[in-house]
Amino acid sequence: MRKVRPLTVHHLNELLLICSLVLLVAVAAVRVSTRSGLPTLLIYLGLGVAIGQDGIGIVFGDAELTQVLGYAALVVILAEGGLGTKWREIKPSLPLAAVLSTVGVAVSVGITATAAHFLVGLDWRQALIIGAVVSSTDAAAVFSVLRKVPLPRSLTGTLEAESGFNDAPVVILVVAFSSPRAIEAWYMLLGEIALELVIGAVVGLAIGWLGAYGLRHVALPASGLYPIAVMAIAVIAYAGGALAHGSGFLAVYLASLILGNAKLPHWPATRGFAEGLGWIAQIGMFVLLGLLVTPHELGDDIWPAIGVGMALTMVARPVSVLISTVPFPVSWREKALLSWAGLRGAVPIVLATIPVVSNVPESRRIFNIVFVLVIVYTLVQGPTLPWLARRLRLGEEEAAADLGIESAPLERLRGHLLSVSIPKDSKMHGVEVGELRLPTGAAVTLVVRDGKSFVPQPSTVLRRGDELLVVATDPVRDTAEERLRAVGRGGKLAGWLGTSGR
Repeated sequence: MRKVRPLTVHHLNELLLICSLVLLVAVAAVRVSTRSGLPTLLIYLGLGVAIGQDGIGIVFGDAELTQVLGYAALVVILAEGGLGTKWREIKPSLPLAAVLSTVGVAVSVGITATAAHFLVGLDWRQALIIGAVVSSTDAAAVFSVLRKVPLPRSLTGTLEAESGFNDAPVVILVVAFSSPRAIEAWYMLLGEIALELVIGAVVGLAIGWLGAYGLRHVALPASGLYPIAVMAIAVIAYAGGALAHGSGFLAVYLASLILGNAKLPHWPATRGFAEGLGWIAQIGMFVLLGLLVTPHELGDDIWPAIGVGMALTMVARPVSVLISTVPFPVSWREKALLSWAGLRGAVPIVLATIPVVSNVPESRRIFNIVFVLVIVYTLVQGPTLPWLARRLRLGEEEAAADLGIESAPLERLRGHLLSVSIPKDSKMHGVEVGELRLPTGAAVTLVVRDGKSFVPQPSTVLRRGDELLVVATDPVRDTAEERLRAVGRGGKLAGWLGTSGR
């Protein structure tokens, strides 16, 4: 029996050096990705391939470890996505997003599986696995190529909510199709999926609400503890949902969605912390997936992957969008963009490790087909998505920039300090302090301008770039923040003109 060498400090030093270099290269690659319009996943996957068996020569073939670490990374990515999702943008789109995440997924799985069966010659089990694996969209891939193209809120909200919701049913389907036990009747499978989604939703909503309530009413001794607490609550939601035999992925997304819209103290710091963790999770997961693949084995699966991807992109996704949007007033231009915006990213490749771990026949071929499909169609769809949005005239003029407001609780004084930054495009520029019309119990106590601070008068005119310190008592804290945001969007006449701070 081969003796396993213990991990030494020297090995740790080598590991830290390699990981740090990979992270630095990955961070630099974001700039290349931004200029080229390609999603960063391709560059990160390329890094993994470059240092893998056919590159530098690092041999890695542990699919089970990749699956475990991939799940952990997906939890962080979904948490970061939920924390960054604005409720006011996705609220009108929730019904359509829910239908796309359930009915749309089912249609996509059926059409793609049929194509994989007849075009590639896979039996129905493997075909259904591929259909389920590639039916999940990826928010990071979509929005990385749409940063320069502002879309209507209805479309942005639909795409964002769909990508957050559809991971849960797809994971359940892939696990069910990869299980060695025979699949029960289709209605039993649908019932199991529905039950897991309900349990996950209940757990996620409950933990998110309790976590937000606690963080809003308990002042922690250091501002740096708030980001840690928020991420811990999100992970608890995932673990709680999974241990309750529900969908942990849906639970973590919903809990994070509640936390992200709860106006928590020190929110900008929390958001930045979560975004950094999300980047680390994406980099680590894609590099690991790139390591797992063996490029010289992909040759025979390129054309099957292109065929399956063609069926998915040109038939399955458009048909699923057409069927899902029947009950909703969606224009043909919006349907066209929704059909083309079904970008695949990290999730399909991670899910493709499930049949490998479960020893499904031809599972390695399934993984290779999914890997090639994601790369090829991301190269095709990614750069053309902004162009299509402009051709369809779906871009809209950018609204006034929102204010950056950070809250710090004053537990003993039963109040809050609101730190307000006025951005360049805010309509608060030119408004007098007295014209803010803050509620009784809230007041602007300090203004910092050009590095100098002073106590403002009611007639002091605010300017872009100013930083304000607003003190608000507990009962009017939310009202004061809503009023500040409303003035930032609508100017001194906000409220009379219908401009809301929500």
